Amino acid sequence: MPTPTLLFYILLSINLVLIGWLLWRYVQERRFRRLPYIAPAVRDWEQHQPDPSSPLRHRIALVGDLGAVATDGRDPVLNLLHSWLEEAGANSTVVILGDNVYPTGLPAETSIGRAAAERRLDIQLDALRYPGRVVFLSGNHDWNKGRSDGFQYLLRQEAYVREHLPAAQYLPPGGCPDPVTVQLADNLLLVVLNTQWWVQHGTRPLGAAYGCKATDSRMPFQQLQLLLDANRHQQIVVAGHHPLYSNAMHGGQFTTKQHVFPLTAVHKRAYVPLPGVGSLFPIYRRIVGAEEDMAHPRYRKMRRRLLRVLHQFPNIIYAAGHDHNLQYFAYKNGHYLVSGSGSKTAYVGKGGKATFTHEHKGFFTLDFYENGEAWLRTLEPGNADGTERAPEPFRRRLLSSLGDISGAASTPTRASAPASSAD
Repeated sequence: MPTPTLLFYILLSINLVLIGWLLWRYVQERRFRRLPYIAPAVRDWEQHQPDPSSPLRHRIALVGDLGAVATDGRDPVLNLLHSWLEEAGANSTVVILGDNVYPTGLPAETSIGRAAAERRLDIQLDALRYPGRVVFLSGNHDWNKGRSDGFQYLLRQEAYVREHLPAAQYLPPGGCPDPVTVQLADNLLLVVLNTQWWVQHGTRPLGAAYGCKATDSRMPFQQLQLLLDANRHQQIVVAGHHPLYSNAMHGGQFTTKQHVFPLTAVHKRAYVPLPGVGSLFPIYRRIVGAEEDMAHPRYRKMRRRLLRVLHQFPNIIYAAGHDHNLQYFAYKNGHYLVSGSGSKTAYVGKGGKATFTHEHKGFFTLDFYENGEAWLRTLEPGNADGTERAPEPFRRRLLSSLGDISGAASTPTRASAPASSAD
């Protein structure tokens, strides 16, 4: 049996190793924190540009997690988006990727938080009054952070957007899990998913009683499979709130501060040092997870089923928000984006499967050209109010021609039971 002295030295050694590991992690983070990470294979990205002789066919802005925007007219991302809207004009689409109102979506009219929530939503709707197309998705915060009454929050927000910006589309309608299509241009299709449905507590609309075509939790994936197969001849962008790949918190990546000061997850000023014990929280989030984490069984099942479908269709572009940073993954013949830094930023790790990551406010855009090329662009504000644009930290050609579509070698087919359409 170990003596008290031996136990003391064992515990001391464990603590010294832990402190050394935390210090090493902290130094590594300091080296790249808030700097763009670009994978070695694409470090020459600045040498590549779109063909200037090919006209633009359509442009898409992918903006996520706008829920904490400033309401004084000085929000950097909204001002940056406004300048993009002026450039893009009518032949463009803005996709708002969910978490549109923090912290809990749009409360009831009698709620104390209703006025503040309306202000945050109003300033977004005012900024989006332009000739192009606007598509809203919902995220976990819009469903009252996944609580059992979240469906009512979602319906209130959808009705508010439809009333105050009638030209906008809030998809999928009524909180249904059915994938919905929007034809953006010739050979360019947007598919909108309601990823929150799979991790939501309480009422989840399903079946004819709610106006949904899906009658069980497997049917939306079958609908998506049929839909993608029927549109192999098109370039396809799939949009959902939840990422399928991520080097950030919802993907299980945490900072040294979160290991040492875990209570800052509850309140940003709760700097109570709990080394060792504090690591239990990140470990739990990485292995078990809350409903909004990839590790959680509900999220994990949804992600696995979605990827099983998407991996069958080369060159699919999947865009999400949720994590408050910018990330791009080129993996298994697909392109996976995280564009969730519309109003907040948070730590994102480098390396792994990622091609590009950056902890910075901003958003991704997709430019589709007449020659069939599709280019990913990164837009970030260059000053505090977004009146200046920062130098572009990354761009990449995702598709090289109209032959670069989801299963281009196959003959187009028609699904016998296509998903619902918002056209």
